[in-house]
Amino acid sequence: MKIKSILVSQPAPNESSPYLEMARKEKIKIDFRPFIHVEAVDGKELRTQKIDLSHFSGIIFTSRNAVDHYFRLAEEMRFSVPDSMRYICQSEAIANYLQKHIIYRKRKISFGDKLFSDLLPLFKKYPTEKYLLPSSEVISSDIIETMAKSEVEWQRAVMYRTVSSNISDIAIADYNMLVFFSPNGIKSVQENFVDFKQNDIKIAVFGNTTQKAAEEAGFRIDIMAPSKETPSMTMAIEKYIRNLNK
Repeated sequence: MKIKSILVSQPAPNESSPYLEMARKEKIKIDFRPFIHVEAVDGKELRTQKIDLSHFSGIIFTSRNAVDHYFRLAEEMRFSVPDSMRYICQSEAIANYLQKHIIYRKRKISFGDKLFSDLLPLFKKYPTEKYLLPSSEVISSDIIETMAKSEVEWQRAVMYRTVSSNISDIAIADYNMLVFFSPNGIKSVQENFVDFKQNDIKIAVFGNTTQKAAEEAGFRIDIMAPSKETPSMTMAIEKYIRNLNK
């Protein structure tokens, strides 16, 4: 069966998106719809986690959501983030995003290449800080393992939650392919479409944790990214479509 329609579980991209270019080249329909959304944790709930923001001299950021919700809660709890705070960011993009909230110049900001495990040398370099790790309710095993190896003092704070959006209005069976980027996206389909059967629908997943969630849900995975040959999801999909649509 040729691929004629794809549903991507993300917000619609800008006009320069490789998805739109792929749609034109391969003459397929691609729709976009977020399967999940973020809900904020308030200061009262943060206190039940026994978190005092003033007790930490370093912050570990793994996403832009973590950055936004940390500074949101700091403002809500009337905590003035000191200029001496050390920031350890998982990537350069996250580090640059800090400029939304702080004056970047002269701050103690470090970042890794991409993976959380890349941050280990930074923890070895700055071992005396007491670190706070803002996160959602779900945390990857890579983070736990890396922090155990770091031997630094740290504490996790759940500052936001990723929850399923109401997508029950989607005629999901009309699509030839579904594209997932997180375990929560898989969960959203299960919650919104209790009787969902994959049948001939192709499923594409990004990342090992999403792959694991899809497999645990009983889904057949047809496309997996990233890989050395196809580092992006669009590249993986395009390769699959070209082979299938020959």
